[in-house]
Amino acid sequence: MHQKIGFAKCFPWGIAILSLMLVAGVSHPASAETVMAQIKRTGVLTAGTSKDAIPFAYTNNKGQPVGYSVDMLVLIKEQLEKELGRKIQLKLVALSPAERIPKLLQRQVNIVCDASSFTWERDKQVDFSVSYAVTGTQLLVKKDSKLGTVESLLNKRIGVLAQTTNEKAIRRVQPKAQLVYFKNRNEGYIALQQGKIDAFASDGILAEGWLQSQQNHDAFKIVPDRPFSREGIACMVPENNSKFLDSVNYSLINFMQGFINGNNRNVTIFERSFGAKGTIFINNDLRDLAIETMRLVIESREEVPTVK
Repeated sequence: MHQKIGFAKCFPWGIAILSLMLVAGVSHPASAETVMAQIKRTGVLTAGTSKDAIPFAYTNNKGQPVGYSVDMLVLIKEQLEKELGRKIQLKLVALSPAERIPKLLQRQVNIVCDASSFTWERDKQVDFSVSYAVTGTQLLVKKDSKLGTVESLLNKRIGVLAQTTNEKAIRRVQPKAQLVYFKNRNEGYIALQQGKIDAFASDGILAEGWLQSQQNHDAFKIVPDRPFSREGIACMVPENNSKFLDSVNYSLINFMQGFINGNNRNVTIFERSFGAKGTIFINNDLRDLAIETMRLVIESREEVPTVK
């Protein structure tokens, strides 16, 4: 049975404005070869993503990378093929959160699309696309847990992934929480099940994705109803690559516009991750929030022509 996402009802509509901020940052000296030139030369779009960020980017039971962000990468690849006039291979590379920005800076990947959230600190090193999803930091806890308030986290063992907005959110709201670091989300989930930590901090929608995939999902819950932080999810690209970022943004906005207009392919992509029979099921509040966010992103830019 599907379970509704509790954090959605607590997001104010104003969070969608965050998506208007997720644009390119300040300039730095350009690399010898731009991302667009490299892709045109090699015919390969190398994209960093995740293998455990359900429903955005994860590995299915066939060992294939799938998810909402992976679908966005496919659309970006197709747009690049049109602009560059050649076939492009999409090469997906699984990265940990701590690897994302270093791999971009080293130009080992051209783009990262997983469940990355915009922060001004990250924006000093890389550029962000427009936001194509919203989320917030919450805690996955056992059903009988009393955790949920900031005060309740005092001296509690909270699992986190290093260099994530979730880590920063918990440090900010409760500096006296005992942070326990894990290499990946699965390790954190196992530690929670074994009682080695009191809670695991994650994006609420990622925690929900894991929860809905478990047979014993009733043994856990997500707290609090109002997230400790609110964030927009976007792709990251190397700085000083405006043409590439333009193509990425065009692809994302064109997808959102098509979804709102009822384009069959775009609706199918969204429903595959968030629909009644999708990877996770989101309630009407979060669905409305997603649509409102899309509208604000579209309205912040000149409307793009509908691709037929």
